[in-house]
Amino acid sequence: MVQEKNISGFTWDAADYAKSSPAQKCWAHELVQKIDLSGHERVLDIGCGDGKVSAEISRCLPAGSVTGLDRSPGMIRFAREAFPKNSYPNLSFEEGDAQALRYENAFDVVFSSAALHWVYDQRPVLAGISRALRNGGRMVVQMGGKGNAAGIFVVLDRMLAEPAWARYFAGFSFRYGFFSPEEYRPWLEAAGLRPVRIELFPKEMVYPDREGLAGWVRTTWLPYIERVPEDQRPEFTEEMVTRYLSMYPAGSDGTVRVAMVRLEIEAEKP
Repeated sequence: MVQEKNISGFTWDAADYAKSSPAQKCWAHELVQKIDLSGHERVLDIGCGDGKVSAEISRCLPAGSVTGLDRSPGMIRFAREAFPKNSYPNLSFEEGDAQALRYENAFDVVFSSAALHWVYDQRPVLAGISRALRNGGRMVVQMGGKGNAAGIFVVLDRMLAEPAWARYFAGFSFRYGFFSPEEYRPWLEAAGLRPVRIELFPKEMVYPDREGLAGWVRTTWLPYIERVPEDQRPEFTEEMVTRYLSMYPAGSDGTVRVAMVRLEIEAEKP
């Protein structure tokens, strides 16, 4: 099991995440199709996680390369082991911070899927992307958007207001970067990036059963999960799932659905 604290202080279990993120993989695959790669580009994948999407992109680049970047040492180690150089010679993985990109004029495409909403202040991210892109380069990004996972937040707000859990959340503050196109456009322009398309659209996570939902909660809602003592985290996760399903019951076949909102951005460096 790969489990390690990253510099944000959250513990990412890369192996568990790899098993519990089918929706993220599906959305990333859809986004990859929109890049319209010719096969020679150099691509940076920000927030590459377990590496499977970076590997998918690398297969489209017989004369190009992909660099997967993530803050989590555990994720990077998992990705390197899952997609070794001898099988993926045009793919590499590096540990790094999206808010402090150190590349200059290095990439034709900067890609990111289901990752940048972990950053509330997007301005240093976009400044770094602008520096990293060559002139004429493109940014293709998808993340959680305004209104994302609203049903989950209703559950959390109710739980955190009750004495059983409220004691662990005194002084708690964490903000996901769930923004609208109107909020995001000026940040692109200020970074020297020309907006091509900024869209907010609904998506749906579909899990085959209750355990699928629990896996997503366990592996991605870390700012909340990790406020709770370790021995009570399974109970906290189970209560989140139970409350959510009381509001949004599973279908007759047991499938669980979660309404999501995605912000998708395409921009160019002139």
